[in-house]
Amino acid sequence: MRIQKLSIADYESIINLWSRAGLPFKARGRDSQKAMAAQMAANPQLFLGAFIDKRLVGIVIISSDTRKGWINRLAVNPEHRRHGIAKALIRESEKLLRKQGIRIFSALVDDQNASSKELFRSCGYHEHKDIIYYSKHKTEDI
Repeated sequence: MRIQKLSIADYESIINLWSRAGLPFKARGRDSQKAMAAQMAANPQLFLGAFIDKRLVGIVIISSDTRKGWINRLAVNPEHRRHGIAKALIRESEKLLRKQGIRIFSALVDDQNASSKELFRSCGYHEHKDIIYYSKHKTEDI
């Protein structure tokens, strides 16, 4: 397995992987090809893919507000789970964020996603039950 930066040429593979992994995406909003091309142009090092041979089997999108790093949209093809791919993507994400001076790493995980919760716990992340997440969307597509 190798981890490398993704480009907009990988867009169809990314969408297919998210679908196979059961990760929802906003094809007409923030996950549209146009939106992702702009995101990748602004932060090309923050889109990582795990490949076996030439097949995309894992993805993560990293973001930062310069104080805290975020591990977003982590997904692994169901056929390749439990082989260390997600942990490798988390480690590489942390490494890239450290290079930016980030020392706090975070992830939002759906409360029903027991396997993701266990994954992050096993990587040293602590669950915060005292935080409630709020968001505001201009439209449902974003």
